Amino acid sequence: MIVVVQRVASARVTVEGEVTGEIGRGLLILLGVARGDTSADADYLVRKVVALRIFPDENGRMNRSITEIGGSILAVSQFTLLGDCAKGNRPAFDQAAPAEEARTLYEYFVDRVGQAGVRVETGRFQAEMSVELLNQGPVTLILESRSPKKDRKDI
Repeated sequence: MIVVVQRVASARVTVEGEVTGEIGRGLLILLGVARGDTSADADYLVRKVVALRIFPDENGRMNRSITEIGGSILAVSQFTLLGDCAKGNRPAFDQAAPAEEARTLYEYFVDRVGQAGVRVETGRFQAEMSVELLNQGPVTLILESRSPKKDRKDI
């Protein structure tokens, strides 16, 4: 799994003119599910996202988590994060999980974020969405559940 985490002052997803998810201060999460991902990948990323200290403290240092500031998360599925652009000019999506497998893990991720005590809103899976955000900082991070650099014991 891969997630793009953006610290936002506000974010909103619209599908066919209907707002499906909207938050104030918090995190916009773009989530891509790869073939072979499991609930363990989702659990790892939920723990990481909820614990990330990327909000400013009273001294302006990035030292507060989403739970500490009482923020919300807007989680949007985005299979294009798995696009391989190494060959040619058209991305290949061979590494993206099949739709139903991806939907299951996306919904699991959303559920686990809620269980962690964070208010979570969503886009609409497999829909053409318009995503609006006011990135704050700007702060944008990319996390991968199967990154060779990470150590799952660190959190």
